[in-house]
Amino acid sequence: MSRMTITPGVYEHYKGKRYFVLGLSRNTETNEICVVYRPLYETDWPQLVHRNADMFFEHVDVNGRQLPRFRLIEAGI
Repeated sequence: MSRMTITPGVYEHYKGKRYFVLGLSRNTETNEICVVYRPLYETDWPQLVHRNADMFFEHVDVNGRQLPRFRLIEAGI
């Protein structure tokens, strides 16, 4: 397994909502690496969520342009 890192801070999803990234987690059963974050907007779902790191870091096609799914807006805790 390769070493993966992420900068904690505020990230913006390509659709515009913002999230605070806390860091990475590892599933002890599967070794899957995930990004742990919380939404910075009102929501009725759990305050902490996670997404597969490969998906978090991937680029998506938006009107023919490749954009990062999440981009760092402000580093820091």
